[in-house]
Amino acid sequence: MRADRLVAALLFLQTRQRITAAELAAELDVSERTARRDLEALASAGVPVYSQAGQGGGWSLVGGARTDLTGLTAPEVRALFLLTGPDTAAASTDPRTRTALRKLVRALPAPLREGAEAAARAGTSDGTDWTGADAEETQLAPLQRAVIEERELRIGYARPGRAPSERTVHPLGIATKSGTRYLVADTDRGLRTFRVDRVTSATETGAPAVRPEGFDLPTAWRTLAARMEDRMVAATVRGRAAPGTEPLLEGLLGARIRYGHPAPDGWTPVEIDGPTPEVIAAQLAGLGARVELLDPPETRTALARIGAELTALYGAPAPAPTQAQAQAQTPTPAPAQAQAQAPTPDTPEAPEAPPRAPVPAATPPG
Repeated sequence: MRADRLVAALLFLQTRQRITAAELAAELDVSERTARRDLEALASAGVPVYSQAGQGGGWSLVGGARTDLTGLTAPEVRALFLLTGPDTAAASTDPRTRTALRKLVRALPAPLREGAEAAARAGTSDGTDWTGADAEETQLAPLQRAVIEERELRIGYARPGRAPSERTVHPLGIATKSGTRYLVADTDRGLRTFRVDRVTSATETGAPAVRPEGFDLPTAWRTLAARMEDRMVAATVRGRAAPGTEPLLEGLLGARIRYGHPAPDGWTPVEIDGPTPEVIAAQLAGLGARVELLDPPETRTALARIGAELTALYGAPAPAPTQAQAQAQTPTPAPAQAQAQAPTPDTPEAPEAPPRAPVPAATPPG
C-alpha cells in the first residue's frame, strides 16, 4: 500500500542524515525506480525533502536527522494525507490504509495530532452509484501491484456484449475519472486504457514492464482522455427546445448542449454534441415533443423510426365494438317490395319514362 510505504520512507529518512534511492529500495523491498518516485512524491507534497546530485549525494530531510515528525507543519500533514489518494477518506474499507494512517497520527507531535484526527473524522466517501450499477473490481489488487512493481501482465478483458479476450500489457498507472478506475498500459498498439471493472483476470508473465522513456501518467491520461472526449462529441445536431425544458436537457446532456436566444414563441434554439446523430436522437427520444431536432436530417429519421417502434410496441389496439355499436353498423335489409323494384346487377336499369305533355287549359265558352 503506497500510504504505508510513504510513511516508512519518511521514518527511514529520519534515521539517516542522507539516503540513496537504492538504499530506500532495499529497505522497502521495492525497485529503485519505485523508491525514487516515492521520494519525489514526498517532496512534491511539501514534505521538507531535498535531493543532492553527484558523488556522496542522496536524499535528506531539511534540518538533518530527526527522531520524530516535528519538522512537519499542519499544511504538510494535510498534504501527506491527501497524497495517499481518494480512498483515504474511506479508510475504514481498507485495513492497510487505516493502519498506515494510525501510524502517521501516532508519529505526529501532539499539537498536530489533534488536528489530524479531527480531519480524519471530518469527511467520508461513498463510491456507490445511485443507479446501483456499480461493478465489482475483482482484479484491482493485482493491477495495482503490477503497476507498483513494474510487472508485465496477461489480462482478460470483457467489453459489453463481447466475449472476453486476452492481451499482454505493460501496466503504467491507474487513473480515476468520475469514480471509475482505468488501467493505463502500453500495448503492441500503443497506449491504451482498460476499465478496471471489465478486467476478468490478471496474471504476471514473469517479465518486467517496459516503461516508455519520459512517460508521465498525468500527461498521458490527459492525452488519452482528450482522444476519448473527441469521439464523444464527434457530431453536432441543431434543434429547438420548448420553454422550461432546460433543466431536463442539462441533467441529461451536461456541457454538451449550447443555447441560443429564445424566439418570440418561447422556444430556444439549441446545439447538442454527441458521438453520432443517431445516438443523440436516442438520448432525446424520451423528451417527446418538448425538443424538436431540425438538422441533420438523419436525426429526424432516427426519431421517426424510434417513435414508430414505440407506437407499434406500446400503442393501444383499437377497442372491439360493443354489441350496440355492431348492430348500428350493420345495414338494415330493404322491404321485399323495394327489393323487387330495385335493379339487380345483372339487369339493366329501366329507362326513365318521358314526361307527360301538359293538359291544355279549358277554353271558356264564348
